[in-house]
Amino acid sequence: MADSFSSPGIDLPSPILSARLHELAQYLAAPAAGRLTEEQRALALGIARRLVADVAVRLGAGVDSDVLWHAWVEGGIPGADRLAAACFARAEEHRWREQSAQRASPPPTSDDEAAASDAAPVGGALSDIERAYLALQIADRKRFDALGNPALAIADLAPELFRSLLLDIAAWRLVQAGKDDLFAATLGEAARTALAHHVDEAGIDAAARAYHDSLAADFAGLPDAAAMAIARHDWPTVIALAAAAHRRPYGDMALAFLAAETAALPSLLAPLRIDRAALAPLEASLSMLRDRAVNGGAAQDDYAVLLQSRADAFASSPERGR
Repeated sequence: MADSFSSPGIDLPSPILSARLHELAQYLAAPAAGRLTEEQRALALGIARRLVADVAVRLGAGVDSDVLWHAWVEGGIPGADRLAAACFARAEEHRWREQSAQRASPPPTSDDEAAASDAAPVGGALSDIERAYLALQIADRKRFDALGNPALAIADLAPELFRSLLLDIAAWRLVQAGKDDLFAATLGEAARTALAHHVDEAGIDAAARAYHDSLAADFAGLPDAAAMAIARHDWPTVIALAAAAHRRPYGDMALAFLAAETAALPSLLAPLRIDRAALAPLEASLSMLRDRAVNGGAAQDDYAVLLQSRADAFASSPERGR
């Protein structure tokens, strides 16, 4: 929970005023630093709330997730530092995907790509690569709630984050129940069961590795699939393949893309062996995403950057340069 702000000689009348003065002090200490927008705050808070509710369901024990959330909003969310990175990464990825969905449609695929995407007839047997890609899509769909709002799937949580959140919820429930010893044992067993179940869950990281490895069996398969995903603006697949190639969690890789300068993108995608010209849609999309946490402040609609990335794509293509 956040430490309260105090000032000599001032008797602060409320925790809200204390928190706002603390926030102002942080701002005055670094006025030029980028701050969260209202959209970023709302997305991250919604993701945190849905995660808390999902973990509460895993614990059971009669936890009322609405009462729990309102209590935590009033008093401060325990382990906020641990939650921040995961919620922010998911929120920023969602903003990126929403921007792509709202802008012009990605360029049409070639006849060869269209034929490849339609290779498996309805009801026909899927290849190993097609099954792995389907599993990746299913894992990604679990990262939304029933209404299509962005969420964090419990299977995707780092074990230490899930354990910490589970125990914080259990401790809150125990206090609510009057710290009864018998109920404490019941809660402890429920937490142990939930943790054991979580170990066996496979989320988007496992699906990403499986898809990457199935493509890597063919030398040309991996760069071709990655380039096609970029052309389609299929950012979850791009992130998943890069994460698997770097052996990093999906959320960490998403944050690396979203905080990267344009010049750093080729190194992030180097293990995928994608042609430099194929990166232009990715560079352009990220350059147009406002309020990114990149060095030098918030990203803007910088058409100079956009035109430069397009010019690089033309310059590296002999056919286009004629």
